[in-house]
Amino acid sequence: MPRVYADLKLDFKDVLFRPKRSSLKSRSEVDLQRTFTFRNSKQTYNGIPIIAANMDTTGTFEMAQVLSKHTLFTAIQKHYSLEEWKTFAASHPECLEHVAASSGSGAADLEKLCSILEAGNVVTGEMVEELILSGADIIKVGIGPGSVCTTRIKTGVGYPQLSAVIECADSAHGLKGHIISDGGCSCPGDVAKAFGAGADFVMLGGMLAGHDQCAGELIEKDGKKFKLFYGMSSDTAMKKYVGGVAEYRASEGRTVQVPYKGDVENTIRDILGSLHVSGEFTHQQRKFSATLRSSPCVL
Repeated sequence: MPRVYADLKLDFKDVLFRPKRSSLKSRSEVDLQRTFTFRNSKQTYNGIPIIAANMDTTGTFEMAQVLSKHTLFTAIQKHYSLEEWKTFAASHPECLEHVAASSGSGAADLEKLCSILEAGNVVTGEMVEELILSGADIIKVGIGPGSVCTTRIKTGVGYPQLSAVIECADSAHGLKGHIISDGGCSCPGDVAKAFGAGADFVMLGGMLAGHDQCAGELIEKDGKKFKLFYGMSSDTAMKKYVGGVAEYRASEGRTVQVPYKGDVENTIRDILGSLHVSGEFTHQQRKFSATLRSSPCVL
């Protein structure tokens, strides 16, 4: 029989940063660059730890070309061919330091990308510890918080994202591992909260959808412009790549029309600018110092 957990769990909307005195003279002094040396591979990463999600529309080579200029990361969606990868690598070698390849777990996927560690998303500290001890350097945290994900509705499975990040970061950092907060950010303030909760990287899907660099045609409707955005477990994605939803499973993603937003460069500058402001208000406050009050909590 499932156990009911009655202790308080938090989502991004449940908290705010509490401003504190800062020694910074200007928000321009806030340094968003981070350097990580990973526990198992010993590889080093340096950049701004925000990642475009490896979704069909946002994890594109075009997105990577813009984000890499700001040292942001792009997780490339898994349906590009090997030839497309070769062409991209030859044409844009400057981007390669800030992209990651995605893969399924089938034999063909492993053949195509040579060696891929398929870890999957988690939401509990115990699973983070198990994966890191098994050889993973960095774990994606989040089940169901994404704007086009319906896993929580369809299955009842999930975990409030802020609490998931806090708990998983604690487990990972205790083993010198790292985590990615995947999903649930709908505004720049949520990105700041994810970092404040202990995330090493923050992955964005919906916030980066609807731009020129996203895959898919521009749709015009009633004088307004849109682009499609959909979950990778949606009817749309599965019909496109595997001919439909398998009988043993259900669709766990929505397909939505996102208002057209133009060049992603403008959105990136807005996100980074907001993080500079958050950094000014919370200078040297790496994690939340929690004083729980009536919702929303002030941290």
